[in-house]
Amino acid sequence: SSSVMNRSERLSCPLGFGHYNAVDICILETVVIVLLTFLIIAGNLTVIFVFHCAPLLHHYTTSYFIQTMAYADLFVGVSCLVPTLSLLHYSTGVHESLTCQVFGYIISVLKSVSMACLACISVDRYLAITKPLSYNQLVTPCRLRICIILIWIYSCLIFLPSFFGWGKPGYHGDIFEWCATSWLTNAYFTGFIVCLLYAPAAFVICFTYFHIFKICRQHTKEINDRRARFPSHEVDAAGETGHSPDRRYAMVLFRITSVFYVLWLPYIIYFLLESSRVLENPALSFLTTWLAISNSFCNCVIYSLSNSVFRLGLRRLSETICSSC
Repeated sequence: SSSVMNRSERLSCPLGFGHYNAVDICILETVVIVLLTFLIIAGNLTVIFVFHCAPLLHHYTTSYFIQTMAYADLFVGVSCLVPTLSLLHYSTGVHESLTCQVFGYIISVLKSVSMACLACISVDRYLAITKPLSYNQLVTPCRLRICIILIWIYSCLIFLPSFFGWGKPGYHGDIFEWCATSWLTNAYFTGFIVCLLYAPAAFVICFTYFHIFKICRQHTKEINDRRARFPSHEVDAAGETGHSPDRRYAMVLFRITSVFYVLWLPYIIYFLLESSRVLENPALSFLTTWLAISNSFCNCVIYSLSNSVFRLGLRRLSETICSSC
């Protein structure tokens, strides 16, 4: 209890108002962060192992981007060990400002990679449905690898100005006192991030999925019309081998994208409001930040519940582990 009280003086625990209440809130924050860290690491390690154990998943070109997201989310969980260890056993001393800057930069870069991968996945599905005949020539493994490398380079560069004093990259956690009180957001840097990352990714995703579902709806209508005119097995077979698998897979990816933006939207809104000095609330800062970071675990859950091939690979992985035990 005394060690937690000492740490609460060095850490910023803004959700409480009294001294003892602040200590209780620090303990609550610690539980939330430790739990999220464990779930993110365990969930994404599971996704990575399943992809290695289920060869059928590699038939989708989007598996490149999904595995990249899994690795990025895994690194998010590993990065969260920094605030976790700081809350569990706070080290008094060393370069708190540098630790805060590096942690905020890494988290922002990793989530930028996830956001860019979601945009690339939507473009990939758009090409698969709109250009099915030339898709294999347009989307090759070499081009996918180059695209992933460019995503990492772009994500690293876009947040680099934060190290030169131009604003905060987007992390609003209250784990380090310096991070909460001395590292302020900047409206111009926030606008820079929104214009070069958030807005383009959201626009691409909205544009591609709108046209994907529009095309799928048109094909479904055409198939139903054919069945009404020519009720034969040939038409049924044509309908089953048409865009139905692509549409189902697009729905899985659309769910992942939707959950991503639902969890990140409060964070982005608060980021904009704090940068413009309209709202500064440490409690909202903590909640929106860790709600957004929790998305790193949600991707695993959605994919495991929505994709039958992934569930098959997960079952085989479980059977292998159980048999070896």
